[in-house]
Amino acid sequence: MTPEEERFLLRAIELATLARAAGEAPFGSMLVGPDGRVLAEEHNTVLSDGDISAHPELKLARWAARNLPADVAAGTTMFTSCQPCGMCTGAIERSGLGRVVYALSGEQLGALKPGGGFAPVPQEGPLLYAEARAAVDGYYT
Repeated sequence: MTPEEERFLLRAIELATLARAAGEAPFGSMLVGPDGRVLAEEHNTVLSDGDISAHPELKLARWAARNLPADVAAGTTMFTSCQPCGMCTGAIERSGLGRVVYALSGEQLGALKPGGGFAPVPQEGPLLYAEARAAVDGYYT
């Protein structure tokens, strides 16, 4: 990690601390452009927004998808206080961001939570392949 990257990661941790002080879950993130300029900062607002998806990583991925050309998005780095969850990782991948640098791993976060993380939800499938395929077939060509 370069000194500049360390500074960005420390800022993401500072955003997490500010979120906690505001009564939110302690997570913060920032998006840095290919030129090293900070493009946007966010912190968790799940509680104040009443929105389980108001994670800073997801908010930044959505912002990037709306506001950055694909070539610029591909050169960005997201610095975040904690490893993105599965929901945020999916959004980051779809937004075309170039890289994520995080401070605390998901495993480390889970160890800090009494009782660990969220309980997994059983999933069943694939089912009704022919019917489901008909809705999708040809869309990506």
